[in-house]
Amino acid sequence: MLRLINLELQKLLLNRTSKILIFISFILPFTVLILSSIKINFFGFFTLELGELGIFNFPIIWHITTFFASYFKLFFAIVVVSMISNEYSNKTLKQNLIDGLSKKEFILSKFYTIVFFSLVATLLIGLATFFIGLYYSSYTEASIIFREMDFLLAYFMKLTGFFSLCLLLGMLLRKSAFALGFLFILYILEWLIYWGVYEITESTNAAWQVWNRLPLGSMYKLIDQPFQRIIMTKYPDKIDLTYDYAVHWHEILTVMAWTGIFVFLSFRLLKKRDL
Repeated sequence: MLRLINLELQKLLLNRTSKILIFISFILPFTVLILSSIKINFFGFFTLELGELGIFNFPIIWHITTFFASYFKLFFAIVVVSMISNEYSNKTLKQNLIDGLSKKEFILSKFYTIVFFSLVATLLIGLATFFIGLYYSSYTEASIIFREMDFLLAYFMKLTGFFSLCLLLGMLLRKSAFALGFLFILYILEWLIYWGVYEITESTNAAWQVWNRLPLGSMYKLIDQPFQRIIMTKYPDKIDLTYDYAVHWHEILTVMAWTGIFVFLSFRLLKKRDL
């Protein structure tokens, strides 16, 4: 496994564009550090400091940082689809196979790299969240600090699943622009399925149940939006805003299943394709 990861890292780090995108994909999630220090002056009447609003308290901070950080995954998605398109355009795929790398090892090298970068991103956002929370949170008990760290697991699975989908699209379409464009088409298609189920069943609950099991929908559902929760912490009497924001194992298993399907289909495509 380490040999395959090292092989892939050498290819990526020799490419200037890939290095820049990897750097950006790791740095941008740390904008939560900037947000935590923002002070907004309202015409001299009062100053609003986001860090003092309680949104960086434990344990809610795990929810907030992972939710917003996950939106920056598109930058590394470009790296993933570029990994595949460059293999075809530079003829390195055929050369690797000639040099003794099997097709299974080729796909595994891509997947292991995806897991590696997802793990590094998760560790970085976890450390950033931990230190921001220690600075701003009014709760210092270990039982509260480490509660809801399962959002980090959800974040890791969200990245791994999304990048595995990008791997499949890269293998299928071979061109970075086409693969990223198809992501947008898939997003629209899933919402069309949602509305189709709603029109048939006349039930929003049934439509959401279907949408939550589709590839992009299931990944999004891993970390629900935290806005209602923030309002609930500031206004606990707003009972009507209560919703289920927890990370559930069946949601993680759904994304794991899709990840396995994406990697398997990528291997089947490579196995059947005439190089």
